[in-house]
Amino acid sequence: MSAGAASPPPGGRPWCGAAWPWCFCSGAYGEISCKRLQQTPGRCLLQPFCEERPLTETYPKGYTILRKNKETQGEKNRIFCNRFVSLLWRRRFTMTHSNPYTPGAGFMPSYLAGREGLISHAEQSLLALQKRYPQQSMIYYGLRGVGKTVLLNTIENSAEGYGILFDHIEADSDGKFTQNLLVSLQRIAHEVSFQTTAKDFARRFLALLKAFRIQYKLEEGEVSFGVDPEAGFVSGVYSNDLTDLMTQLGKATQSSGDTICLFIDEMQYLRREEIAGLIVALHRCNQLRLPIMAFCAGLPKILQEVGEACSYAERLFQYEVVGPLKPEEAAAAITVPAEDFEVAYDSAAVEHIIAQTGGYPYFIQQMCSSVWQVTPDKPTITLEDVQEAEPKFWELLDKGFFAVRYQRCTPREKAFIAAMVKCGKLPCTIANVAKLMNKSVSSISPIRAQLISKGMIYPTSHGEIDFTVPQFDAYVRRINPNLEME
Repeated sequence: MSAGAASPPPGGRPWCGAAWPWCFCSGAYGEISCKRLQQTPGRCLLQPFCEERPLTETYPKGYTILRKNKETQGEKNRIFCNRFVSLLWRRRFTMTHSNPYTPGAGFMPSYLAGREGLISHAEQSLLALQKRYPQQSMIYYGLRGVGKTVLLNTIENSAEGYGILFDHIEADSDGKFTQNLLVSLQRIAHEVSFQTTAKDFARRFLALLKAFRIQYKLEEGEVSFGVDPEAGFVSGVYSNDLTDLMTQLGKATQSSGDTICLFIDEMQYLRREEIAGLIVALHRCNQLRLPIMAFCAGLPKILQEVGEACSYAERLFQYEVVGPLKPEEAAAAITVPAEDFEVAYDSAAVEHIIAQTGGYPYFIQQMCSSVWQVTPDKPTITLEDVQEAEPKFWELLDKGFFAVRYQRCTPREKAFIAAMVKCGKLPCTIANVAKLMNKSVSSISPIRAQLISKGMIYPTSHGEIDFTVPQFDAYVRRINPNLEME
């Protein structure tokens, strides 16, 4: 007896235990098939109605329940399958679609759109570095919400797949980047030290590391490896000492046959001394053909910071801007996650979402997540559905994404921000901001510097500034319609 092709149960825990919203079950003895486990033995969690069996049949859409034997017309099989269907449909009415959209800081989307070229180029660099061809390190820069962290995480996954030693460092305004960097280097050295050929280099690295911590008054890390420390020498010049440390680790890595890749997020929070030290160290590693490179990400102001920190930085790094998605890329980011649930968007709905989000990946994830919540079990999402969810979308952004940053500002900084918005067109000049605030340019320059330091604004060119957060000016108008600067 065939139960027929039914709509797959939306959401909830998948019965085969796979990371997928539904599975397919066939046979009185529980032969199951899932889109992500088509060739893998599985187990249906609806026991005792199903038993553990190998996956032998697949169904591209929905699910089908069959007799154990097509030639048999036994009442036992009929009752069994009907009980299974009854339980299946009871679950259907108590569950809603799992939400395939993932708004969040650095959350990996179910479908990463528009970054294929950047990822492919990064993977080629990793493979070349493994073959001992020195590579320029990378800096990805862009506004908040464009997916820089997601891009780094994706490249990290590739590095792990290639067997490359790596670590992720997220800088912050707390000024602990150097301490976190040393912990990462020490963790990598721990892996390298197990190779007999690298023991001597690892010993020298540990000696330098201990001396470095003493010189710069940094706390001891908890990671260690099996070598005896010796006396190390540091000069007290940060860039020289970090260079000695990284080249020693690079030599150990070269000796062990390994490759190192550092991933540094929020690079704009590094101090000038730290940026210069990192640049000099990576440059020296390249000169010695040591297998070390870095992938960094930060706000647009990092371009100026890197250029001012070292004169040859433009030759050491490759710079890639990460911006909003193109219309076709944004459309894919909207529609592809829904396809797994047999849900489609009409063209008007897609166009409206792109217009409202500006193609920024974070905004797309947030808006589509809001839309998904108001459209349970709908096979097609329409423009009306999107418009219904739109107020909730803006509310979530205003209370979270925008407000978190705005509330960190002082009253004087908020007045500066209001004046920027009042200029009308962005980017705006610092002279126009000063004029609207009835202040001199020199008197508001410290406020400008504070906002840049907080990552709220960035210099687009000489004398011009803009917000680092997309659509921040519209948010300011919503909470301060008169743009008061008191």
